[in-house]
Amino acid sequence: MKLTHFRAVALMVLITLMWSIAGVVTRHLEAARSFEVTYWRSFFTVVSLLVILPIFQGKAVFLKIRHGGRALWASGICWSIMFTAFMVALTMTTVANVLVTMALSPFITALLAWVFIGHRIPARTWVAITLASIGIAWMYGGQMDLGSQLAGTLVALMVPLASACNWTVVQHSRAHGQKIDLVPSVLVGAVISTLATLPLAFPFAATAHDVGLLAVLGLFQLAIPCVLAVICAGVLKAPEVALLALLEVIFGILLAWVGAGEVPGPSVLTGGALVIGALVVNELIGWRQKA
Repeated sequence: MKLTHFRAVALMVLITLMWSIAGVVTRHLEAARSFEVTYWRSFFTVVSLLVILPIFQGKAVFLKIRHGGRALWASGICWSIMFTAFMVALTMTTVANVLVTMALSPFITALLAWVFIGHRIPARTWVAITLASIGIAWMYGGQMDLGSQLAGTLVALMVPLASACNWTVVQHSRAHGQKIDLVPSVLVGAVISTLATLPLAFPFAATAHDVGLLAVLGLFQLAIPCVLAVICAGVLKAPEVALLALLEVIFGILLAWVGAGEVPGPSVLTGGALVIGALVVNELIGWRQKA
């Protein structure tokens, strides 16, 4: 799938909207908790990808996994950490706290891309990251409860760390001319997450209602958007992908507010406005320079 820069940006916005449904859906679970939530979501992601990937890539997808090399497996491990830590964190703290913590990803990604693969970050992107970071810090300070929420926040911190490593691996492999299809790494990550959380999921408590909701997450919140995100990473630079992914924070908090009654404070609204403003200005300048 070949994308123009404009279409890759538009697709990333849709991807972040799909990612953002996890919080509100999780709040409607009846009995499933912690690692069981992660297990079922990852399990249905595996099932979905086993259908989706062969349709688009044929049986060759399994050969790509077998011969993918270190880059594919490293990316798969990163995905598994992101899949697992994110859902566990959602069961430990509020949606806003998890998403705000995840929003550290652009800064971490920019540093890794600069240090390890020598990406030159445009001045406009550094300014946007700085403004977005200020907005995130404002949101973070207004939302964080350093008492009961600390453990959940520390678990959530694993997501942006793994995400930054993941995007850097994707960019590094392509910068060095390695014709490795990293889309199957999403499947690898889902399999690792499923196997790792299965022993921790017992005894199962999920109702049929819970399993149905987690199946929806497996397909529409993970399988489809994560595959598309890897494709977008082939067009957009790592810091740009991470910056666009910040929209998940805004979408997720709004959905949890409307759909689950988790009302964000004033700091979330003002900080979120600054984040979105930074995203819009960065992309507008980028498109004008490319015109």
